Amino acid sequence: MSDALVSMGEKIRNIRAQLTSSGAPFEVQQVTLSDGRSVAAYRNAFESLAQVIDAGRVHGAAEFMVYGEDRWTFDRFFAAADALASRLQKQRGIKPGDRVAIAMRNRPEWAVAFAATALLGAVPVPLNSFGLSSELMANLEDTRPVMLICDADRHARISQAIAQTAIKTVVVDGEGGDISWSELTAGGHDGFVSPQLSADEPALILFTSGATSRAKGVESTHRAVCQGIFNIDFIGAVAAMTSPDAIAAIMARQLQPTTLSAVPLFHVSGLHAQLLVSLRHGRRLIFVYRWEPEKAIELIRKEKVTQFSGAPSMVQQLISLPLFQDPEYSGNLSGLGFGGGGLHPRLIDEVLGKFSGRMSGIGFGLTESNGVCAGSSGLMFEAHPRSAGVLSPIIEVRIADLDGSALPIGEAGEIWLRGVTLMERYCGDAEATAKAMQGGWFHTGDIGVLDDEGFLTIVDRIKDVINRSGEKIAAAEVEACLLQHEALEEAAVFSMPHEVTGEQVVAVVVEKPRSQVTPEALRDFVAQRLAGYKVPNQIVVRHEPLPRNPAGKMLKASIRKECAHLLT
Repeated sequence: MSDALVSMGEKIRNIRAQLTSSGAPFEVQQVTLSDGRSVAAYRNAFESLAQVIDAGRVHGAAEFMVYGEDRWTFDRFFAAADALASRLQKQRGIKPGDRVAIAMRNRPEWAVAFAATALLGAVPVPLNSFGLSSELMANLEDTRPVMLICDADRHARISQAIAQTAIKTVVVDGEGGDISWSELTAGGHDGFVSPQLSADEPALILFTSGATSRAKGVESTHRAVCQGIFNIDFIGAVAAMTSPDAIAAIMARQLQPTTLSAVPLFHVSGLHAQLLVSLRHGRRLIFVYRWEPEKAIELIRKEKVTQFSGAPSMVQQLISLPLFQDPEYSGNLSGLGFGGGGLHPRLIDEVLGKFSGRMSGIGFGLTESNGVCAGSSGLMFEAHPRSAGVLSPIIEVRIADLDGSALPIGEAGEIWLRGVTLMERYCGDAEATAKAMQGGWFHTGDIGVLDDEGFLTIVDRIKDVINRSGEKIAAAEVEACLLQHEALEEAAVFSMPHEVTGEQVVAVVVEKPRSQVTPEALRDFVAQRLAGYKVPNQIVVRHEPLPRNPAGKMLKASIRKECAHLLT
């Protein structure tokens, strides 16, 4: 049968069988987890996070990170990471299993702090750097780290509150904190003892974006994290074999693979898919102080960036720039990647129109699965642009009905995941862990459908969560904040479509009798209490009670319909 007559699904099945067979680079075997369950896993994946990091040492004098005018080679990075690891171990007593929190914007010191912590067998705990003082302190309370390494901005937010705890602080770009960063990372150290770690030991705690009223710390083992990182290579291999012409064009440019890193490193998409993959494979990362599309396109030209992946809103802003059409600016880009959900079909069509034949792509994964579920790029993506991609060979997916029974191909239901990359637990929240993990299956709260070619499409979400530019926002949290205002009686928060951010936060509130409050005042009120991305785009103030069903449950669908004409 000619290649032209073979469906994309059949091509992928053949390639997957070839790559995962005995003796192949991505050979899959069965492993037994600490709880006795047998799951599929890559035989050749690293066994610890420290091994992943150490793999980057071979890249030596090659450039690794760029932040403004500050340029870091791999050698410089490892010199700083080793010095920090040595002094954390010998001067500060950091040992395997200790938790070290990290809170700063994307910058080289973030990567140094992460690597040093992992090299000691300690557990990095990246915090959401967008968080306000109360949110950051809640993260610290849940995870109880012995140390926080942060930048001056984050330290200023929590300096008074953290002073009341036993947590020691290190500030990477200022004079505050309990311990000097410059002394910890200076040269002339005497090394450190590398621990012997089990694949079942804790490796990492990443926070969810706040899919409940409070972000949860997701604890994963070394095996789960390393398998998740290795799975990124598998997705890349399948994409390369299904899109050989695009890969040949990329190789012909002979450029060092370079990513403009605008995705926060505290998310799995920034940490696993950008920092750790770049570290392992000798790729460059260009960090930005903050997301500004005009500056981003200049950096793409100046630094010969070959890959950009970001929230849909970032991709939309980037490709809308007139300079993006100039090959001098975008000609080296091998493709664009989407992450974070909220993807508007028109944006997909625009990217495919401007970037046809390149390696643009999409994926679906969660913090709780270490980013593993589905993904596609290149011709795979072009063949099924509305899907989230094809499934990983190390994850089981069930499309479940309300009773938990598996649904047939083509029917929509809740996506359940089971496999080697799933989290161990939510830190300090046994109840939430038990609710999410039942019989080894993680209940995602997302509704999806599988087609007969193995592509997964996300069609809805069960959880009342708003996805704004990749940041998940719990409606209940924003409602609770609004109801702290003395002028309000009721509040309903929900999402509405938005062409730039995918979804926007909308609030409809009921004003108390004789109260007079404006939407602007309420937005300011929320902004003083929650992170900026959680502040409602639009607020409708009304006097009539919000509609509820006989059981007292608020009817948000009715509220949306009633207020649609008031929303822009």
